[in-house]
Amino acid sequence: MLCTSLSREIVKIAKLLLLVGIVSAPATAAEPPIPIVDKEIHMGVFSCSGSTCHGAVQAWPNANVLQNEYVTWQRRDKHAKAYEVLLNEQSQRIARNLGLKDAKTASICLDCHSDNVPKNRRHGTFQITDGVTCEACHGGAGRWIGTHIAANATHANNVSNGLFPTANPVNRARLCLSCHQGDENKRMTHRIMGAGHPRLSFELDTFTAIQPAHFRADADYTKRKGNWNGVKTWAIGQTTAVNGLLDLIVDPKRNRDGMFPELVMFDCYSCHRTMSAKKWSPRETTGIGPGVVEINDSNLLMLQIITRQVDPALADQLKTRSRALHKASTENFGAVVAQAKALRQITGRMIQKFASHRFGKGDLTALFDGIVAMGLKGEYVSYAGAEQATMALSSVINAMRDTRAINKSEFAALDKALKTVYNAVAKDESYDNAAMMTALKTLQAAKPRG
Repeated sequence: MLCTSLSREIVKIAKLLLLVGIVSAPATAAEPPIPIVDKEIHMGVFSCSGSTCHGAVQAWPNANVLQNEYVTWQRRDKHAKAYEVLLNEQSQRIARNLGLKDAKTASICLDCHSDNVPKNRRHGTFQITDGVTCEACHGGAGRWIGTHIAANATHANNVSNGLFPTANPVNRARLCLSCHQGDENKRMTHRIMGAGHPRLSFELDTFTAIQPAHFRADADYTKRKGNWNGVKTWAIGQTTAVNGLLDLIVDPKRNRDGMFPELVMFDCYSCHRTMSAKKWSPRETTGIGPGVVEINDSNLLMLQIITRQVDPALADQLKTRSRALHKASTENFGAVVAQAKALRQITGRMIQKFASHRFGKGDLTALFDGIVAMGLKGEYVSYAGAEQATMALSSVINAMRDTRAINKSEFAALDKALKTVYNAVAKDESYDNAAMMTALKTLQAAKPRG
């Protein structure tokens, strides 16, 4: 079916939905709701897949958008296969371990492996089996599907009609982390991982970069949606992840599991390591001794480095409160919650600071130095911290290249040295902090002088 005829049909549907009041009015909140709770009608991928809409086999050379977004998603994007994962033996085993009837019908699985909106928000063309679809990220298309192709369409108007603004890194971080970390709507628990679910790992800029591109950040994109800035995206993603962790800690509906705290808030590698390996070493940022299960501060470490560059006074507060949170974990859970609330007051001010900050050459150099220095002080003794540091270094080095803070040969030298850092974190269960420190020294030596 051609996109033109399909669009005419969908415009009729959208108008009808508005008339009968099924489609909600635009959200007026400062933060738009993520698609799973957006109250919009979700049409399904069929509405995007026309050959002259977003289903072209190849990108259109002179179009403002690529037009082959659906094909890219279907052929190359793992999100398209997310539902199929629920059919494999590992998923079925996880479901059995959790006492679930079937992974492919359990909401706890479907919430992140599909666009699992309530049935009253599913159009007749919607298929839950399509996986994490266009609308799972871009919002229910009931109102904007017909209007976004109009001659006078604007991105702002599309957003007002229910399109989720993924181009904004603040909103994209909220959206991605709702599954890759979990939130109040999509629960990720230690029980799920104990049942066999893989450990979750995420960094916004890196995962954006490795996502099969279905947009082109050209002049038209910049005009419609703003400038692309990888380091800013990284900084906002780190803050959002920290805020998500702190929100979990203070939420009485999520922060406990029976007599224990919800263990997903802790660093996996505090417990999951070989008993014979004597790996504990003191960390200045925590100030706690051996034998204590550490709260996962891998994103918090990165946040301290970023804040030190953007707002040193706020960084001092962040460091003090971070240590207080760790210390509280040796006392009682009420103290942990109190310190998490106090820390959340600080981190809540950071996203807008980072969003408005212009990360220049001096910032990039300082961030690079800060990430390396923290590792050489022994702060990446846990794999989780080392993993975040590695992805952070990749973001910073790429930003140096993109902003021409370094030339091609300098980038090549750094990129080569960065591979040794990636090798050091290649396998989590055999991670060796000494190898990481050696790799960081190699990277430090490759940094351009002057």
